[in-house]
Amino acid sequence: MGDDRFRITKTTISMEAVVDQVVHRNAGAVSTFIGTVREMTGEKRTLSLQYEAYVPMAEKQLALIGDEIERRWAGTKAAIVHRIGKLAVSDVAVVIAVSAPHRNEAFEASRYAIERIKEIVPIWKKEQWDDGTSWVGNQKETVAYTDAEEGEG
Repeated sequence: MGDDRFRITKTTISMEAVVDQVVHRNAGAVSTFIGTVREMTGEKRTLSLQYEAYVPMAEKQLALIGDEIERRWAGTKAAIVHRIGKLAVSDVAVVIAVSAPHRNEAFEASRYAIERIKEIVPIWKKEQWDDGTSWVGNQKETVAYTDAEEGEG
């Protein structure tokens, strides 16, 4: 069973519940990052996003990121919840909360978490544009799949 602080969900994320999982008596700061679905990406208009994940591996990787944070910044505690399924513009896709004794560590660790999610967590995103769709090949958005590649092994 995975740590409940690191979850993939198909339902709306409660930001307060994520924050509550990291608050503790020695925390002087809690930093949150909330990733939302934006409407415009350059000149392209997004209608919705479809997130899919290999859930057991994704949750394991989220917990790994939490371990990395707690080892790298002493006294921190992290929680990360990522939503999958179809999301509309302005929906919350991911919530990261990091508590730390001091604000600098909380900010740094929160930034670290979102960058690591994009590097190592198996979550894929299909963009529904107003003029078509495309799968984003990786979370760093450096690879895009064309329609011809969809369905290939």
